[in-house]
Amino acid sequence: MTRGTGGTAQRGRSGPDSQGLLDSSLMASGTASRSEDEESLAGQKRASSQALGTIPKRRSSSRFIKRKKFDDELVESSLAKSSTRAKGTSGVEPGRCSGSEPSSSEKKKVSKAPSTPVPPSPAPAPGLTKRVKKSKQPLQVTKDLGRWKPADDLLLINAVLQTNDLTSVHLGVKFSCRFTLREVQERWYALLYDPVISKLACQAMRQLHPEAIAAIQSKALFSKAEEQLLSKVGSTSQPTLETFQDLLHRHPDAFYLARTAKALQAHWQLMKQYYLLEDQTVQPLPKGDQVLNFSDAEDLIDDSKLKDMRDEVLEHELTVADRRQKREIRQLEQELHKWQVLVDSITGMSSPDFDNQTLAVLRGRMVRYLMRSREITLGRATKDNQIDVDLSLEGPAWKISRKQGVIKLKNNGDFFIANEGRRPIYIDGRPVLCGSKWRLSNNSVVEIASLRFVFLINQDLIALIRAEAAKITPQ
Repeated sequence: MTRGTGGTAQRGRSGPDSQGLLDSSLMASGTASRSEDEESLAGQKRASSQALGTIPKRRSSSRFIKRKKFDDELVESSLAKSSTRAKGTSGVEPGRCSGSEPSSSEKKKVSKAPSTPVPPSPAPAPGLTKRVKKSKQPLQVTKDLGRWKPADDLLLINAVLQTNDLTSVHLGVKFSCRFTLREVQERWYALLYDPVISKLACQAMRQLHPEAIAAIQSKALFSKAEEQLLSKVGSTSQPTLETFQDLLHRHPDAFYLARTAKALQAHWQLMKQYYLLEDQTVQPLPKGDQVLNFSDAEDLIDDSKLKDMRDEVLEHELTVADRRQKREIRQLEQELHKWQVLVDSITGMSSPDFDNQTLAVLRGRMVRYLMRSREITLGRATKDNQIDVDLSLEGPAWKISRKQGVIKLKNNGDFFIANEGRRPIYIDGRPVLCGSKWRLSNNSVVEIASLRFVFLINQDLIALIRAEAAKITPQ
């Protein structure tokens, strides 16, 4: 049946009268081929599910849905493609080629394709190619012209018209960028001979503000004719603005249109500074092959002539000042011990005025305890306990024991402190534990439970005690 319809379709193409028959045969053959494809695909799925035994039967629709395929679907589609290829060899594929309707995916592809054949694009004519190249050329040329601003072009044109020298323009004109001489030359030649660049530059310069144009014109270089007229003004005279204004009225063609009397006066003063006026002369260089430079001139100078004459008055004043300073230093050295006493009294490290009965002093920040016996006790006084030195008068003594320590004077004149309390006693930063003792010297710092004292010894009285002890010892 498929072959017959294919033959009919081929015969129907020969005449226009058989167009209806062709359409009906195409629809019939397409329906038959699609049913055969669906049956073969379903048979393959059933066979694979029976072989594996784990893949459940999945509901599917004959409608084409454009979505991503999973791994199992990719395997099934590959199996379906292989089966359709095998059936095509048996006879279905020729029928489809002869006139059967394509499948849904193929129908999608066919519907996307244009109905009328697209003719091949003709080769472009050589004239059109040249025209396209010419239109792209200005874009490539103007790509690198961003550095040259319209103000720079106007400055360049005015300066060249004034001086007719590109080197002078490069040295005398201050552009917006630092252009080299070659860049200035290339830009000038482009403005002259390149119609595209010249047209673009003229359009940009026409869009400049009148004030910007006036500012650019005021910076135009002076021509040789202008400098020649200015050089005739005498350097010894005192020209005013009226003088240069009169010069502008008498020579309107020689001066640039933007020149003012003030600009002429400023340029004339500059020419006078560099000796460019007619009545000024420049000193000629010394004759000879070698020009004297600064180092040679410095070598020729005699150092002995550069020394100043001896100033006796200044030397006498310096001698007197030196003698006065030495006298003051000597006086300060003699008064040094007096200053030391003053410093000691301020810092609290000086020895107090001892009497004949005071052996030592235990001085704190608030009170001063006098040691007038050879042995005294330190601690915290209570109703039941009376001691010689009550440390609670100096500050908070609740951490101090009622009998914290004992200070004794031995026969050889040495003082010792013995710790009898629970907390240590620090002598010059060294701890003295309970049951231990330590020798006290003059200006020793005694710290008991965050209370600090300075132990000061009456050296005169201790010296007498040592002398008496020395006399008694030999007997």
